Amino acid sequence: MKAHFEMFAAYNAWANRRLYDAAAEMDDAARKAPAGAFFGSLHNTLNHLLVADRIWMNRFTGEGETHQRLDDVPFAEFTALRTTREAMDARMAEYVAGLSEDDLARTFTYVRVTSPEPITQALAPALAHVFNHQTHHRGQCHQMLTAAEREAPPLDLLFWQREAT
Repeated sequence: MKAHFEMFAAYNAWANRRLYDAAAEMDDAARKAPAGAFFGSLHNTLNHLLVADRIWMNRFTGEGETHQRLDDVPFAEFTALRTTREAMDARMAEYVAGLSEDDLARTFTYVRVTSPEPITQALAPALAHVFNHQTHHRGQCHQMLTAAEREAPPLDLLFWQREAT
């Protein structure tokens, strides 16, 4: 199972690099323009992905920044957002690399941002959720790039697998 998560950590970083490369081709106003997405704009959606990863990594490790709102926009400036995203992707890959199979089977307890009830669950399904959540919102970002008539790069796992081998 660990190899599965190592694959997703590497794929996640690759897909985020491609997405940010495409977003960098837009000017700031276009990235921040309302696009009909759940978090409004491409910029806000990219911030949401970082916010969610910070929350989850804090839950997993007890360390690092966290947020009290899923719609926080901690980075108004794209370059700082991108730099922090790259650091988060490296942190996630390092975290996964340090896990054992026993770690993946263990449970942990956390409190959701949206309600105060504690939740206890196994680490592996929560980690799967984190990578799936990234894929979900990257799909929204891909659509926003397409709607803005920008080049939206292929982000499919198969494209990464073909490049990685």
